[in-house]
Amino acid sequence: MKEFKKDKVIYEFSAKNEAKYFIKDGEEFWVETEDCYSGQIKTEKDLRPSIDGTIMNASVGPIWIEEAKEGDILCIEIKDIILNNQGVMIINIGLGVLGDKIKAPNTKIIPIKDGFAYFAENVKIPVDPMIGVIGVAPKEGSISCVTPGDHGSNMDTKEITIGSKVYLPVFVEGAKLALGDLHASMGDGELSGTGIEIGGRVRLKVSLIKGKTIKRPRVDSKDYLIIVSSGDNYKEAIKAAVEDMVEFLSKELNLKFEDAYRLLSATCDIRISQVVNPLITVKVCLPKKKLNIYEFNFAHVS
Repeated sequence: MKEFKKDKVIYEFSAKNEAKYFIKDGEEFWVETEDCYSGQIKTEKDLRPSIDGTIMNASVGPIWIEEAKEGDILCIEIKDIILNNQGVMIINIGLGVLGDKIKAPNTKIIPIKDGFAYFAENVKIPVDPMIGVIGVAPKEGSISCVTPGDHGSNMDTKEITIGSKVYLPVFVEGAKLALGDLHASMGDGELSGTGIEIGGRVRLKVSLIKGKTIKRPRVDSKDYLIIVSSGDNYKEAIKAAVEDMVEFLSKELNLKFEDAYRLLSATCDIRISQVVNPLITVKVCLPKKKLNIYEFNFAHVS
């Protein structure tokens, strides 16, 4: 099985990026990643203002998927995530929801052992590994790996984890997939500005869906079907995600718009993925058990 090393990375998603790794439709492979700070923070003496911010959120790739064409859907199955033995959480002036209360930068190193993050002497957290950045090249322009969008990237959506499938629209030939920014644990919102940032290895399988298209990322997790949307504000992001979910329910359940809209309101939740990136990210979550839709294909779209 191929393993793509962390030494070939991008800092912007762009169709102009030259592919560094190559795989076939249906292939399974490993990706080695660095943490979101590109390994610059190793001790509690390493502070956020002292590192090079231009190399943050480095994403391994681009990975060229053979036969991927504009208008396809790329399905990425997350088979496994193996974390390194320590994570890091920084505090910095102005960072996160309460950043105005921070008077000085601070770094916390968090050991990872036996499935737990040892946060403090009397506090340990079960690890819940996830991928913060995963995306494809947009059709036009260059978008920083810090910024989420319809192409994916820094969605910081905790359901992008082991056992989930991520669906991304393909905008350019080869798709040019890239990923990084692992977390050992992160709550919805990423409220202080970081999760437990960490490097590691990810095992993925990709497959192409031809003759279908989607507008923005979707996630099929253990318990939910999720549409992910990023925007300048909550209203914009929520409206786009709700429109997509209503369209999905209408097609999947053969419902008129009005009934699909009502069904969404009766069953789905709006949740926040993150509020600390250049665009905010929200998700509409449809609980599978409420509609008994485990057997449905989330890629059934026009």
